[in-house]
Amino acid sequence: MTTLSSRDRYSTASITLHWLMLLLLVAVFAAMELREFYPKGSDTRELFKSWHYTLGLTVFVLVWLRILARVLTLTPRPLHEPAWRSVPARAAHLALYAFMVVMPLAGWALLSAEGDSILFWGLSLPALIPANEVLGVQIKYLHQLGGDILFWLIAFHAAASLLHHYVLKDRLLNRMLPARR
Repeated sequence: MTTLSSRDRYSTASITLHWLMLLLLVAVFAAMELREFYPKGSDTRELFKSWHYTLGLTVFVLVWLRILARVLTLTPRPLHEPAWRSVPARAAHLALYAFMVVMPLAGWALLSAEGDSILFWGLSLPALIPANEVLGVQIKYLHQLGGDILFWLIAFHAAASLLHHYVLKDRLLNRMLPARR
């Protein structure tokens, strides 16, 4: 297997943050799904909810590091492919970044609207908005809808990467995989 030059792949920082964010997002989704197996008010259910909040806010912090790494480091040269393919790719990436910023903020606003405390790795964060039950219901609906959309965006992103790797065989996926020694 030939190796890719540093100009043909993303920076180590970008690659590390990419895969760390994937693991975090899987954990965020899993925490909310796993809580359903436990009765409301149980300690285990509350623990999963707490992990959802904490890991979601961790995504919010790390997405800014990802954006910084994206701005400060070189990106790989464009692939030799039809120009139209870059349009949905860029739109999907922009949407993923937007959701990684907006969803944690929506969750924080939801907790605020419900009057709940917002704990982040032992720190108590201020409420973003005053407690408001009606607004809380609306934010909850939008947050859940956003979670569903984000799930499908991630699935689309993964499917497109696998299509490039296995069908188009254009080495796109290799640019974001950790370097082999």
